[in-house]
Order: sequence, then C-alpha cells, then structure tokens
Amino acid sequence: MSTEEVKIAFERRVRVLPISAILPSRVLSTAVKKTIKYKRIITSVAEVGLIEPLSVAAQPSGQYLLLDGHVRLDGLQAIGATEAQCVVATDDEAFTYNKRINRLATIQEHYMIVRALDRGVPPEKLARALSVDVRVIKARRHLLAGISTEVAELLKDKPVGHGAFQKLRKMKAMRQLEVAELMVSANNYTVNYAKALLATSKPSELHRPDQLKKATGLSTEQMARLEREMASVSEDYKEMEVSYGDDMLVLVVASGFLERMLSRPEIDTFLARHYPEFLEKFHGIIQATSLDQTTAAAA
Repeated sequence: MSTEEVKIAFERRVRVLPISAILPSRVLSTAVKKTIKYKRIITSVAEVGLIEPLSVAAQPSGQYLLLDGHVRLDGLQAIGATEAQCVVATDDEAFTYNKRINRLATIQEHYMIVRALDRGVPPEKLARALSVDVRVIKARRHLLAGISTEVAELLKDKPVGHGAFQKLRKMKAMRQLEVAELMVSANNYTVNYAKALLATSKPSELHRPDQLKKATGLSTEQMARLEREMASVSEDYKEMEVSYGDDMLVLVVASGFLERMLSRPEIDTFLARHYPEFLEKFHGIIQATSLDQTTAAAA
C-alpha cells in the first residue's frame, strides 16, 4: 500500500478577492445567457448574494484564473460588486480541475438551499431568486428526508431527478443503496428507471409494501413480468460490462490503424473507386470511436 501523502486540491479557507483580479477562462455565449438556468443564477445572486464561492487558481501575475462560477461572476458584476468569496486551487492543473467539475446536481442544489435558509434567507425570497414556487423550496429543503447517508453520498454529484428521490424514499436503506448503485452503474438517473427498480423490489425491501401497486401503477402480473425482464437485463448488462474494456481497447487500436491507413491518399482513392461500401464503414468506425472519446472527455 502506498504511503504517499494525499494533497488537498484547494486551500482550506475561503478568500475574499477583488473581482478585478479574477480572470474568466471562457466567454459566456449569447445562447447561455438566454437560458432559464442563467437567469435564475443571476436573479439569485442579486436577491440573496453569493451562496457558493467561486473556484479560482492563482497565477504568477498575482491574478486568479476562474475555474468555475462564470455565471455567478457575471451576476456579481451586474450588481456592481467589487469582491467575491473564492476557494483557491493549490493544484495548478486547471484543465484537470475543470474535467472534474459537474454542473449543479440535485443534492448540491439541496445543500445550497439549506445553507441559504439557515443563513436567514426567507423561503419566499429564495423562491423568487430561483423562479420557482415557495412550495418547491420547502420540498427541496427536505430532499434527503428518508434517504440513507450512504445513498446521499453516492448520488451527491449525480443528475438525479426529484421524482427519483420520491421513489427511493419508499425503499429501506439496503434497497436504496442497491438501487443507487444500479443507477450509477447504468448511468441512468431518470424517475422511470427508479420507478422500474421500485416495482421489482421485494415487499421486505419496502417501508409500505401494500402501497407498491399505487406507487408504480402496475398490476401484480405486470410487476412480476417486469421483475423477470429487469433481472434478465441486469444479467446481460453485467456480461457486457465484463467485456467492455477489452472490446473498447480493440476498437480504439483498430480505429487508429484505419485512420493512419486512410490518411494515405492513394489508399483512400483506391477504396473509394473499387470498394466504396468498405470505405464508408471504415469512416464510420473512426467517427464512432472519436465521438466515444469526446463524450468520455466531457463527462
């Protein structure tokens, strides 16, 4: 086992920095500024101030590169603020950090709402800032009620819908964790998936098994059939998961070979003239692999 010390990626304390010293790393497009999410964040900053600090990296010039929080910075500038609370990265690999930034997840939003309410921000004011009904604020404040600590930790940075949490609450802690792990493994956090997993739960895994039919809208026969189908899909998924790594390695190597081969004009021309269907397939393989790599990098 390695005894190498783990380094903290950020300073422990939150700094208050002048906004003039913060350098944005990207420009917000017009399309972004037209989104509801942008308008909500801008309104929130104007109404209740900055709840989540900006993330920055110190530069040799004495200025700070903004890693995360461009919309929040825009909101601060709009209200004429001159300073901002920031967490400063100690790791100078800004790209590495940005690769790990996720957009605001449901549980993170819950924590922000709780923090704002604990600071004395009225629910009505917070509702106006987020452009939602005050009942939504009250509901999101109690998002994790009935959710086990392990599940909350597992899903803290995942895009789980509020409806999925409603389904999780109907399950006991062990089943909640099992379902959460299935959602992460399948990268599927929709309410429909949570509903299907709820339907396949055993009565002993639920708080109120007598309400299962009402919660899912399925008959006993439908739930039994769904349980069998889900078990079959789960087995197929596990088999694919075992071979996925090896298959992807072979695909990437093959794609690299094809790309180098087709970079030679004489080969590309020959295939286009005599075997156009093969050339189309080869380009499809190269493009598919490229898209897979791009998607993985953006995740």
